[in-house]
Amino acid sequence: MTAFEANFDGLVGPTHNYAGLSYGNVASTSNEKAASNPKLAAKQGLQKMKALHDLGFKQGVLAPHERPSVAHLRGLGFSGTDAEVIRQAAKQAPAILAAVSSASCMWTANAATISPSGDTADKRVHFTPANLNNKFHRSIEHPTTGRILKAMFADERHFAHHPALPAQMHFGDEGAANHTRFCAEYDAAGVEFFVFGQAAFDSRYPKPTRFPARQTLEACQAIARLHGLSDDKVVYAQQDPDIIDAGVFHNDVISVGNRNVLFHHQRSFHRQAEVLAELERKLAAVGGRFVAVEVPEAEVTVEEAVKSYLFNSQLLSKPDGKLIIVVPEECHKIERVWSFLNKLTESGGPIDEVKVFDLKQSMQNGGGPACLRLRVALSQTELAAVNPAVLMSENLFTTLNGWVDKHYRDRLAAEDLADPQLLIECRTALDELTQILKLGSVYPFQLV
Repeated sequence: MTAFEANFDGLVGPTHNYAGLSYGNVASTSNEKAASNPKLAAKQGLQKMKALHDLGFKQGVLAPHERPSVAHLRGLGFSGTDAEVIRQAAKQAPAILAAVSSASCMWTANAATISPSGDTADKRVHFTPANLNNKFHRSIEHPTTGRILKAMFADERHFAHHPALPAQMHFGDEGAANHTRFCAEYDAAGVEFFVFGQAAFDSRYPKPTRFPARQTLEACQAIARLHGLSDDKVVYAQQDPDIIDAGVFHNDVISVGNRNVLFHHQRSFHRQAEVLAELERKLAAVGGRFVAVEVPEAEVTVEEAVKSYLFNSQLLSKPDGKLIIVVPEECHKIERVWSFLNKLTESGGPIDEVKVFDLKQSMQNGGGPACLRLRVALSQTELAAVNPAVLMSENLFTTLNGWVDKHYRDRLAAEDLADPQLLIECRTALDELTQILKLGSVYPFQLV
């Protein structure tokens, strides 16, 4: 192959906890206040990364963020030493402390939107960090995310980095969780598929009534302009508003795509037949043959899809052209979902293999296999320009497991967030991690 789709998984941070911060994400809110296991969460994620690397897929690591974010607490009026700031926040505003302690950057599908060089006007890979402005605990991520991405993809001959969109609801952007790219080959021209929940300036589009629509049409259009995409190679689609109200907070909870294949639910999109027809037409124009694999409501309900995270899966392209689907263990536990997967792989269609991973620590906070990874299509030349220290290997896997054993707790409850020692542990761990991954100074405490 002359080009690859590399997956960069989020390394779970030391403050992984269940604070129930993500309204609209059923799994997140239903596990609020349960005790978490940061060490196990990090190791479950590393195991998935290593397993996919061993299968021959290009796999990298995205570093976690500094938490709790004392700088944001100071900006909200808490003062004194770092320890005093944390103690004040714990006493006066524990919900805010929980928000600035979230390890939510582990779900790197929300880190950014990436357009490969085959699609962009200047033939570089373009990155735009997501502003994630719908949730406070996520809206504070994009400055650090941007620095980490620049440290990983530093060569300006191949990579272009943009700042996040304005942090305002009209340009709400949730990153690659609402973006898919279809192509015949990863380095050829493709069709970029942007999915939005609502239009901020156009009242003609319907809106959900129960849960927020986090991605706007205007944000999708802005990113397409920033990345130099041509209109004939872009498709915009709206999520079905009723499905958002059923707990499908991102498109990657109801559909997933890779190469020329879209695996999706019968009720994924508003005016679905038109969306699929446009994808087929535009991909054909650049030499691809679009294949839609639709899951009927009669076989897997939306509720079952949300509970199992069937669609929050990864589709990985094998050398023979067939696809592996990577799913969480929860899919195996729900009889109708597992029955459908068996039927799918035996059907003779493009998806002919299932890989199951135990990601319970992430799943309990509302993130499955697809949430944990950021996809970047790269040519061989571009892959060679990536910071090699972030690419998975036998040595890196061993090193990171040892790093986790050294620095992570095996239990974290809500009351533990008030412990100032947690900040010290996190900073000590991240300072060492930047040396392992050769990132330089990317964290606020390193930039002082």
